[in-house]
Amino acid sequence: MLADEVTFLLRPRQGGWVVDGTVGMGGHSERLLEHSGDDVRLLAIDADGAALRRAEQRLRRFGDRVVLRHGSFRRLAEFAADADVTEAAAILLDLGLSSYQLDESGRGFSFQGDEVLDMRFDPSAGPTAADLLNRLPVEDLARIIFEYGDEPHARRIARRIAEQRRRASLARTPDLVAAVKSAVPRAAWPRRLHVATRTFQAIRMAVNEEAQALAEALSQAAALLARGGRFGVISFHSGEDRIVKRSFRTLQRESGYLELQPSPVEPQADEILHNARARSAKLRVLEREAA
Repeated sequence: MLADEVTFLLRPRQGGWVVDGTVGMGGHSERLLEHSGDDVRLLAIDADGAALRRAEQRLRRFGDRVVLRHGSFRRLAEFAADADVTEAAAILLDLGLSSYQLDESGRGFSFQGDEVLDMRFDPSAGPTAADLLNRLPVEDLARIIFEYGDEPHARRIARRIAEQRRRASLARTPDLVAAVKSAVPRAAWPRRLHVATRTFQAIRMAVNEEAQALAEALSQAAALLARGGRFGVISFHSGEDRIVKRSFRTLQRESGYLELQPSPVEPQADEILHNARARSAKLRVLEREAA
């Protein structure tokens, strides 16, 4: 399982801090603490306050080994300084959505139900998905859906959204699903994905400025990494993976860092069979050379 790879590759062998910039429900952090000594502490960060509270419950048994901070990982250096973390033995960014966000949050991350089109990780900050869908020019919508969703029918979908919002604002997830379904020819619907998957992903990434936040976090994480420390990123989208790959290669050219293997670690077939959401996951791990 990919979780086993994360634990094996990132758990500190000689104490220190683990920084989980997307702690979510706390699954990865729990495993890393379980497989590390008592001299390993955790700085757990998440933009989703509700998910962070659930992680707090899950990690409570580790006591003062855990420090939690609410906010985007683009503030990683700030949170580290606030917690007196001068260097980290391991850093993890898991860019996927948690099961809570998809199945229980009611914020419109999933196209399966009838939910408000919010999609913000932090419901107290910034414009919602409905705001973007109802206000952005068609050209901007098409660019977002194409760049962040790899959606070949991005222009058709953007135009259909514009047509639909002239009649009534898009407010709930079925409104966006209907626009996508009517824009993409039935024969072109993906066989293994819901036809709205890419569009929902793209709008969510735009709402939360995920690409920009990732680029900012990568440089901060590399600077925080201790000698001999490791930095892992799990991406689920080709655009995210390109950002990570470029950043890691730049760091390698500047010396002092090396990627553990040239190809990312991907889930095995049996894991995908039991968890279809893992099918596009890619784990890349960067190591800072020991002194």
